[in-house]
Amino acid sequence: MMADGIKNGVLAVQTLRNNIMASTLLASTAITLSSIIGMLIGSSGSGGAAAAIIYGDDSRMGVSVKYFAILVCFLIAFLFNVQSIRYYSHVSFLINVHPGKPGKGHSKCYVSQALNRASYFWSLGLRAFYFSFPLFLWTFGPIPMFLCCCIMIFTLYFLDIATA
Repeated sequence: MMADGIKNGVLAVQTLRNNIMASTLLASTAITLSSIIGMLIGSSGSGGAAAAIIYGDDSRMGVSVKYFAILVCFLIAFLFNVQSIRYYSHVSFLINVHPGKPGKGHSKCYVSQALNRASYFWSLGLRAFYFSFPLFLWTFGPIPMFLCCCIMIFTLYFLDIATA
C-alpha cells in the first residue's frame, strides 16, 4: 500500500476495516458476557435444580470463585481486543502516509511492526475466549473441565504447529 497506493489501496483499507470490525465484535461480546457474569455473581446462590448436574463444589463461595475466574478471563479478552483495535486503527492511518526519505516519517518497517502487534493482540484476545470455555465447564465440575482442557491442548497444538 505504501509503495503503490493506487493498486493495493482499497484492499489494504478493507482488510484493516474487517480486522477492526472483528476485534470490535469480540470486544463487545467480551464486555457483554462480563456484565452477565457480574450479574450472576451478585445473584448466585445454592440452587436445587442446578445442583443435580454439578459434580464438584457447589457451595456459594465455590460458585462465586468459578464465576469470578470466567469474569477475569472475559475482561482480559476485552482489553486485548481493545488494544488490537487501537493498533489496527493506527496502521490504517500510517498506510496512507507517504514513507518519505529514510530516517524521516514512518518507515515500512514501523508500519509492519504495528500491524504485527495488532495481530498479536487479536490472537491473545481470541485465546482468552478459548480459555474461557474450560472455565465455563468448570461450573459443572472438574471432569468436564479436564476433558475440555485435554481437547483444547490437542487442538491448539495442531493449530500452532501447522506445517505447509
